[in-house]
Amino acid sequence: MHIYLLRRIIQLIPVLLGVTLVVFLIMQLIPGDPAVLLAGEGATAETVAAIRHELGLDRPILVQYLSYVSEVARGDLGESIRSNRPVLEEIKVRLPVTIQLATASIVISILLGLVAGIISATRQYSAWDTVLMLVALLGVSLPSFWIGLLLIFTFSVKMHLLPVAGWGTFQHMILPALTLGASGAAIVARMTRSSMLDVIRQDYIRTARAKGLKENIVIWKHALKNALIPVITVVGLQFGAMLGGTVIVESIFAINGLGRLIVDAIRTRDLPMVQGGVLIACFIFVMVNLMVDILYRAFNKRIELD
Repeated sequence: MHIYLLRRIIQLIPVLLGVTLVVFLIMQLIPGDPAVLLAGEGATAETVAAIRHELGLDRPILVQYLSYVSEVARGDLGESIRSNRPVLEEIKVRLPVTIQLATASIVISILLGLVAGIISATRQYSAWDTVLMLVALLGVSLPSFWIGLLLIFTFSVKMHLLPVAGWGTFQHMILPALTLGASGAAIVARMTRSSMLDVIRQDYIRTARAKGLKENIVIWKHALKNALIPVITVVGLQFGAMLGGTVIVESIFAINGLGRLIVDAIRTRDLPMVQGGVLIACFIFVMVNLMVDILYRAFNKRIELD
């Protein structure tokens, strides 16, 4: 296990380097000049040139990139061009909000998805199976911004039960988490159903039933544990996708999270902020995948980490 963890951590380095390179090159292709945005429309050419020199934007692109990578290696993500504050400090303020939102959403996805998938699998071709899979299909198909607006209209505008926007209380978290977790719950439900159908047809499940075990014990103790391996994969990928998918949800519900911070930084060509935000999100995504691999071993001792 220790050797496996060390090897995965070493593999993390080229992944993060690749992320910084791709984001850096993409930002160079975006029209606009950060120096012009900071100086204002009426600024003189000398003022713009002075700002470019101060920000280091007049240096060759390769030099700018290598300088940024060396600073990141020392734990310095640079300073925001827009606010002149350290990027890491701004991310520290926004990141907990996004993690809370993504965590609440993935919990909703797991709870709703597992229950719906198990019911559909154990009642295959029944009315329950048809209705739940139809709802799951709608959850996968409908865009998150439409679901969010529909929830706001229903529970905030019409019923006055939950706040429209903002963050800070449990009530503020409900609608954004439901919006973000709807599609995840649908995917988990479909994967759980498919995996459970494969498992409950195995010989050891028939043997457990032949021994007289109660159906609940057979399903929840024997079948579900072995059916969770592909579901864990989906959940890990969904959590990483939710970290990136919070951009739309944070915009709809006026939540000041990491996704909204990155969008604002892209609009103002705040290169250090964009790179820092994407780098942190990528790091979290890779660490989640590592945890998923470890959970494989916890649920199935026959799986070897190599």
